[in-house]
Amino acid sequence: MKAGKVVLALDGMGGDRAPDVVVNGADIARERYPDTTYLLFGDPDKLKPLVDRRKGLAQAVEIVPAADAVSADDKPSFALRRRRQSSMWLACQAAAEGRADTVVSAGNTGALLAISMFAMRMVEGAHRPALASFVPTMRGETVMLDLGANLECDADNLAEFAVMGSVFAQVLLGLDTPKVGLLNVGSEELKGHEELRQAAGWLRRPGGPVSFHGFVEGNDIGAGVVDVVVTDGFTGNVALKAIEGTAKLYTSWVRDVFRTSSFAKIGYVFSAGAWRKMRERVDPRRYNGGVFLGLDGVCVKSHGGTDDLGFAYAIGVARDMVRYEYRNKLVDGLATLRQVISTPDTPGEAVQASGGTA
Repeated sequence: MKAGKVVLALDGMGGDRAPDVVVNGADIARERYPDTTYLLFGDPDKLKPLVDRRKGLAQAVEIVPAADAVSADDKPSFALRRRRQSSMWLACQAAAEGRADTVVSAGNTGALLAISMFAMRMVEGAHRPALASFVPTMRGETVMLDLGANLECDADNLAEFAVMGSVFAQVLLGLDTPKVGLLNVGSEELKGHEELRQAAGWLRRPGGPVSFHGFVEGNDIGAGVVDVVVTDGFTGNVALKAIEGTAKLYTSWVRDVFRTSSFAKIGYVFSAGAWRKMRERVDPRRYNGGVFLGLDGVCVKSHGGTDDLGFAYAIGVARDMVRYEYRNKLVDGLATLRQVISTPDTPGEAVQASGGTA
């Protein structure tokens, strides 16, 4: 565990409700994590009154002027070329140069990925970053990646994502040997495209860096069959949005049902406590804080429309990633993966990867 203070760089101007949500979230997190201080990047004229309004926050925050801000409409290439004095860019730069341990932003996702990759580069052994976060399941929480950073992935990418997700679950969920599954159209070994089968073949090898469960299907996500679900960014983003949409659909249906009659309304009164617990269990703010895994540093992406509490949760994710030394564990895991991949295929593995039968 990392000793001493944790310093977070915050993009004070990023997000739909910045800078208020950023400052309020930092104030909530300050009380939860007294071992954490903040470099707050943005317009001092807007940030300082908000910070001064909260008792004790100024002692934990250093405001760093930034003359510009990345807008929600900026393309990643434009942000890279023209937003070098923005709060997002300077916050990422602070983390890359070691003035901060990590960066948190609720700003433009594409721009944040591009800027953080440029500033931090990739960690040794990783080729692409993956966006990871949590989804609620019947067993608790499951890590899912990639959620949109890479629309297409080869076997190498998927195997690396498996290691990234496994270490992420170890650090943030406290699991010693999290079970990892590759999302597929079936659980049988010969299902799916060649890249999936090749990645599965590598992850099954003895001495590998993850506890590989095998293939999982879409309905296994909510069941919590595995602790980590790995897929390409296209599939992962579609799956995540489908889960979120279904949750909203059922919430809407339940609300409508309790409005159908006076007896239904009375029933809601008696069951209000249970419904409150359910809302807390699936509250999206509790799962706020996606992480770009694979960078040579820690970059946390908060949902742009989150509130104060949601941003505080994102700060908590960033702090834990640093405190429990995610990067060092990832480097070790990727090194082990390279050793496994460099081992020649056995005849059985070669046949399985090609889709044949042994």
